Amino acid sequence: MSRPVEKETLPPFKPLKQKAPKITVTRKDDGTIYVASDYPLGEMKRSTVHLLDEKAALYPNRHFIGERDAKGEWSYITYGEAARASAAVASALLARGLDQTTPLMILSSNSIAHAVMMLGAMKAGVPVAPVSVPYSIMSADFAKLRHVVALAKPKMVFADKAAVFARAITTVMPDDVEVVTVEGTVEGRKTINYADLIKTPISQDVARSMDAITHDTVAKYLFTSGSTGMPKGALQTHRMMMALVAAQEALRTEEADPEDVPQSLDWMPWNHISAGNIAFNGNINAGGTVHLDNGKPIPALFGETIKNLYDVSPRVFGSAPVAFAMLADAMEKDPELRRCFFAKLEYMGYGGATLSSDIYDRMQALAIAETGHRIPLTTMYGATETQGITVVHWITERVGLIGLPLPGITLKLVPNGTKLEVRVKGPTVTPGYLNDPKKTAEAFDEEGYYSLGDAAKFLDPDRPEEGLVFDGRVTEDFKLSSGTWVSTGTLRADVVAACTPLMQDAVVCGLDKPFIALLAWPNVEAARAVAGLPATASVDEIVAHPKVVAHLRDHLTKHNKAGGGSSTRIERIILMTEPPSIDGHEMTDKGYVNQRATLERRAHLVDRLYEATPPADVIVV
Repeated sequence: MSRPVEKETLPPFKPLKQKAPKITVTRKDDGTIYVASDYPLGEMKRSTVHLLDEKAALYPNRHFIGERDAKGEWSYITYGEAARASAAVASALLARGLDQTTPLMILSSNSIAHAVMMLGAMKAGVPVAPVSVPYSIMSADFAKLRHVVALAKPKMVFADKAAVFARAITTVMPDDVEVVTVEGTVEGRKTINYADLIKTPISQDVARSMDAITHDTVAKYLFTSGSTGMPKGALQTHRMMMALVAAQEALRTEEADPEDVPQSLDWMPWNHISAGNIAFNGNINAGGTVHLDNGKPIPALFGETIKNLYDVSPRVFGSAPVAFAMLADAMEKDPELRRCFFAKLEYMGYGGATLSSDIYDRMQALAIAETGHRIPLTTMYGATETQGITVVHWITERVGLIGLPLPGITLKLVPNGTKLEVRVKGPTVTPGYLNDPKKTAEAFDEEGYYSLGDAAKFLDPDRPEEGLVFDGRVTEDFKLSSGTWVSTGTLRADVVAACTPLMQDAVVCGLDKPFIALLAWPNVEAARAVAGLPATASVDEIVAHPKVVAHLRDHLTKHNKAGGGSSTRIERIILMTEPPSIDGHEMTDKGYVNQRATLERRAHLVDRLYEATPPADVIVV
């Protein structure tokens, strides 16, 4: 096992080929702060599909997307093939009269066919509406799927496997919605085979359609996670997506080698911003090859990611912090996996939560053991409505930063109670929500800045160029009965990090209560290892084991001693065995836990935490 190296003996980082921070900060008398990059925005391409065709002309035979086939072997589509197939799809859609008002809805997970359908729709000027897969296959009542269908009013739906999505389609989709599948048919519905669709002769209408695309053309509807109600459809224009590409290009310190093909591995679903816009369009811009990973950072599926990393040595690896923890576990036991992972790696990126210092140190120890260098870690912060808005584009040993504004973006930090609320303006920001002028108006302030509802602060107020730190959700913070403010987002990240790897996630309780308590989800495999129980042990048996309870008490006691008083001290905890509910809005498809929804849905557990005599399932720290 690789061990963290003492600070004074650490080797240098691999170079990060991005520009150093350079910003302008303007402060108003009322405490409002404006922050903008001094680097000008790079060249703005016209659209995602114009960028695709540009790369297809340059590299027609280069692999664009790879996926494993039924035999487990990698199967690829080239840039040239993708350009032709997407034009055929565009011809088919245009012949059916689809346009900006009649979107294509996609229910399926990532695949080559999904990509071709998406790009074909964009060539036809038809918005693409990718939907979280759990809405169709894990929901009992299809409430969220019904909502997004009613909001988007699609005229065509793509579902790769008819058998998987048939119930959702027949239950929710209007009868006049045409269905496209790769495998099978949906009984009682007009079903078109994808293989036939991409044989459609390419008409002149496709060229005319692409000529009509502007930066203001809506390319997609991306649906928010629904953490504060039903999902909203955030309009995604080509301006937004191409501005993000241009902003990233503006931070480069050197031109890319056109013959060096970046390889990447991506598991995040395309129905949200990180994978579907930022990574997908970035791969096209780089002329790279993205390999689709059917693994996920959960114990039952992470083995697939490890299998893929033996084949794909990524230039950049990005994922959620939980994936880095699982990857560190695997590489510490497997030198060959470590060799494959670091062979071409230039930097790593994390998002969705704060990376713990423990995981950071372990990953750096592995990097040093394999390469002799440390690896830069970066992160990008943004939202469905904004693309990325800040990024860490310099080498830093600090984890938890959200960086500084991308070129073209201005941040507005507005005093809100004890915090600075984040607002943003720039070409990456949505023009509004689909068919919801009220929510659109509410989302922007009097100066036209989009309000994210998050808070941020400077790492060092006297040296703002050192970057911003996420400071939680403005609406999630609360006061204890003593009047003490609790910063929920910060505390939640600190507690999960303090209890790594035993705690998967948690919600913070204590509104108007005398102390802070937690409802937490355990990492069952880590808990099993702590308890020393066999694979046949039940989850209830594992989480109640004395060694697990003692482990949590020990780590939370250390956290409490290092904290700053009642605003961070945890006094009680319940380990929950029921996973977060999609239908109950407790978890988004990206794996983020909705604090408010969980507290409402599990109010009975919150009550147990605060009983005068703690029940048996409440761990007292």
